[in-house]
Amino acid sequence: MKRIWSRLFADPEGTPYLVRRLVLENARDYVWRYILAFVFMGLVAASTAASAWIMKDVINEVFLERDATMVMVIAGFVMFIFAVKGLATYGQLVVLGEIGNAIVARTQSRLFEAITRQDVAFFETAGIGDLGTRLSHNATAARVALDLIVTALGRDLLTVIALVAVMIAQDPLMSLIALVIMPPAIIIIAGLVRRVRRVAKSQFVSLTRILSIAQETIAGIRVVKAFAVEERLRSDMDAAVEDVRLRANKMTRLSARTSPVMETLGGVAIALVILYGGFSVIERGSDPGAFFAFITALLLAYDPARRLARLHVNLSAHMVGVRLMYEVLDRASAEAADEDARLPGAAFQPGDVRFENVAFQYREAPALAGLDLTARAGEVTALVGPSGAGKSTVFSLLERFYEPVSGRITVGGRDIRDTTIPDMRAAIALVSQDTFLFDMSVRDNIAMGRPAASEDEIVQAAREANAHDFVMELDEGYDTRVGEGGGRLSGGQRQRVAIARAILRDAPILLLDEATSALDSESEAKIQEALSRLMKGRTTLVIAHRLSTVREADQIVVMDRGRAIESGTHRELFARGGLYKRLCDLQFSEGGSND
Repeated sequence: MKRIWSRLFADPEGTPYLVRRLVLENARDYVWRYILAFVFMGLVAASTAASAWIMKDVINEVFLERDATMVMVIAGFVMFIFAVKGLATYGQLVVLGEIGNAIVARTQSRLFEAITRQDVAFFETAGIGDLGTRLSHNATAARVALDLIVTALGRDLLTVIALVAVMIAQDPLMSLIALVIMPPAIIIIAGLVRRVRRVAKSQFVSLTRILSIAQETIAGIRVVKAFAVEERLRSDMDAAVEDVRLRANKMTRLSARTSPVMETLGGVAIALVILYGGFSVIERGSDPGAFFAFITALLLAYDPARRLARLHVNLSAHMVGVRLMYEVLDRASAEAADEDARLPGAAFQPGDVRFENVAFQYREAPALAGLDLTARAGEVTALVGPSGAGKSTVFSLLERFYEPVSGRITVGGRDIRDTTIPDMRAAIALVSQDTFLFDMSVRDNIAMGRPAASEDEIVQAAREANAHDFVMELDEGYDTRVGEGGGRLSGGQRQRVAIARAILRDAPILLLDEATSALDSESEAKIQEALSRLMKGRTTLVIAHRLSTVREADQIVVMDRGRAIESGTHRELFARGGLYKRLCDLQFSEGGSND
C-alpha cells in the first residue's frame, strides 16, 4: 500500500501529485467555506436520496392502498424535499463561485510575482503569448480543476453514496447487479485520459500562438501598416485559430466519448435490474414500491455516476494548465537576494566602476571578451564603438541583468556580487534610448524613480528635465494617463518623462544610453544642462551613438568586439588617428572640426 501511495503522489508530472498539491495549497485558506459548501452539497445528496426513497410510499400508499391522507402527506414532503434541494444548490454554487474567484485572483498574483522575480534571460526565452496564456488560462485551469474535485467529492460522490444506500436498503442483490458496469467503464475511461492529456498540451501551445500574434500586431502596428503586412498577419492568425479549432474539436470528441460508453453500460445495468426486479415482483410477489424506489434511485444515480466517470478525463485536460502554472511558480529565481550580501544599498557610495577581464556571451554569441574598463567616480565615461561592440552589455552586467561568464565587476573596490540585486539597482539610475512608460499617469511614471517623493519633488524633477511645460498642457496635467508604452506622448515627451524619473531617483551611479537622442535642439540643450548638474558627484557612464554628445566627457572608451581598445579625452583619441578618429570622420563631413 505504501508503494502504491508513493507511486501515485511522488511524480510531479502525475495528476494525483498535482491534485494533492493544488488541494493542500488552497484548502487551508478556504477550509471553512469549503466545509459550508460540503454541507450544502450534503443536503443536495440527502434530498436526492429522499426523493428516491419516497417512491416506495408513493407506489404502496397511493396506488395500492389508495390512502387519501397519505397522498397529502407525501405531496407536502416532496415539496419540502425539492425546496431544500433548490436552496442547498444555490448556496453551494455561490460559495464555490466565490472561492473560485478568489483562487483565480490569488493564482494570477502569484504567477505575476513569480514572473517578475525572473532574470532578463528568462524573458528572452519565454514569449509574451506564453506568459500571457499562463496568467489567464492556467489560473482559470486551477480554479476549474478544484471545482471539479470539490463537486465530484461533495455533490456527485455523496449523491451516489446516498442513492446506493437507498438501493441496498431496498434490495442488496439487485444493487450488486447494477454495479457490473463499473470494471469496463474504468478500463475505457483510462484509455481516454491518456489521449486527452496529449491534446490538451498541444491546445495550450496553439492558444499561446494566437495571443503572441495579437500582441505583436498591436505593439508593432506602425510597422505593420508601414510595410502593409496585414494580410500576412491575418493569414498567420487564421492558421493559428484553425489549429486551435481542430484541437478543440478533437478534445470535444474525446470528452464526449464517455457519454456513449456510460449510456450503453447504464442501459445494460438498468435492463438487468428491470429483468430481475420485474421477475421478483411478478413471480415472487416482491414489494412493488421497493422495486420502484430502487429503479428511481438507480436512474437518479446515473447522472452523478456519469460525471464521476468523466472526472478523470476532464481533470486531465485542466491538469495540463495546472502543470504549466507550477512550472513558473517553482522556477528558481535567478535574482534571489544573496543572504550573505555585505554591501547594503543604504550605505552604497559612489566609487570607481571597474570591469576586470570580464567575459560574457548571449548563448552562443560572444559579447565581451576579457573587457578591462574603469569609470572613475564623479566623472563621465563615454562608451563609443561600432554596433555589436558590447556597449549595451556593459550596462546590462552592471545592472545585473546577467552575470559575467568570467572576471568581476567592482564598485568602489567591492564586487557587485557582494550586494543584493535590489540594492545594487537602487544605486543606479538608467535612461535608455528606447524609453518605456507604463499605462498610468505622468506623475506615477516619474514617481517610479522614487515612490516616496513628494509632489513638489516630482514637479521639480519634471522642470529640470524640461517636461513640466508640456505636461501642464495635457488635458489632465500630471494626472494624464500616458497610454500603453507611453503611446499617447511623442518620442521626445516620453524621453523627457524618463529623464525626470532618473533625476528624481538621485542615484550615485547614472547610466545614459543616448538620453537626448529624441529631443529637438532647444530641448536637448536644456536637458544637457540638467544632466550636467545631475552628473556632478556621480559615476556616470554614457553610451554614445552621436559622438558630438560626448566631446566633453572626462573619458571616452572606444570598444570593439567586446574589448576596450582605446581610452582618453576627445582630443587625445582624435589625435591618435585610431578607430575613434575613423568613427568621427564617418559622422562629420569635416574631420578637422573635431579636434
